[in-house]
Amino acid sequence: MAQRIKHDLARIAAAGGGVAFDANDRAMDELLRIAAGTAKGRATVIMRGIATRTTDELERIGAASKGRVVFVMD
Repeated sequence: MAQRIKHDLARIAAAGGGVAFDANDRAMDELLRIAAGTAKGRATVIMRGIATRTTDELERIGAASKGRVVFVMD
């Protein structure tokens, strides 16, 4: 699947659609926007390729998602 632009994933998540994607090359603000969308839509998001992020960044993403994010450390 072609990489979706940041607004698409945030909108899908806010509408309640769960998404899984490679987060390795995405900006932190984009990840936070998607995470916030999952909390709003009660969806679950799976972020792969997240091992390079700091613990502080992962905490911020987790808080924005209200616990609706799964990190895959690959």
